[in-house]
Amino acid sequence: MKISNNLVGLLNFLTFLLSIPIVVAGVWLSKQGSTECEKFLDKPVIILGVFLMLVSLAGLIGACCRVSWLLWVYLLVMFLLIVVLFAFTIFAFAVTNKGAGKVLSDKGYKEYRLGDYSHWLQKRVNSTKNWNKIKSCLIDSKVCSTFQDKYVNDTISELYKENLSALQAGCCKPSDDCGFTYVSPTNWSNNGTISSSNPDCSAWENDAKALCFNCQSCKAGLLDNIKSNWKKTAVVNIVFLIFLIVVYSVGCCAFRNTRRDNEYWKH
Repeated sequence: MKISNNLVGLLNFLTFLLSIPIVVAGVWLSKQGSTECEKFLDKPVIILGVFLMLVSLAGLIGACCRVSWLLWVYLLVMFLLIVVLFAFTIFAFAVTNKGAGKVLSDKGYKEYRLGDYSHWLQKRVNSTKNWNKIKSCLIDSKVCSTFQDKYVNDTISELYKENLSALQAGCCKPSDDCGFTYVSPTNWSNNGTISSSNPDCSAWENDAKALCFNCQSCKAGLLDNIKSNWKKTAVVNIVFLIFLIVVYSVGCCAFRNTRRDNEYWKH
């Protein structure tokens, strides 16, 4: 058997082994997930695991048993995967190119405005159905209760100097221009009147399950997180694309070898 066939077989055997814990993790999430966020991940994880398992089996059997049509299917799926990943990488860079937190004078954190981010991302978080699910996940993740516990002993001047995350600054405290009186990190008094025109000031509540989760700043903070994560994912995708192209090239060699061998044995 040719070197390219051995290499494709080995790579797909390793991929098949990798797919098993992925499927197991998806099944575990579907059975053990206690929150909507955890259960939301189970189907995509199971689909990914099964997809990797089937594709790796096609490549493994096709390369090791010299089954031309299975290798052809394997190469077709690999080609489509390369195209999809390339398109997603370009898309990720395009939608995350716009938007950034505004640096505040004498503050350790930034202020986030929803209108600064791409319209496509804004549309996703402005959907009531989408945002209710996201909000539920943010509450379940205890992002603000952790914020409260960590900075509970801070004075207002100390809190202003803290290096808060985008979600903490946008979802767990009111906007600075609201002029609320500080009681604790997640407890602020509006003194009975709201003078600011910022709509987030009216949306703020001291209830731990409300806070500023309905604020534009919270949505903007989430988008800033997404922007950062998507850019990192896009960079990883570039590395993965190079790997896939190398594997695809080796697979093409294995496919040609298999066809040549099959034609030889026919004669």
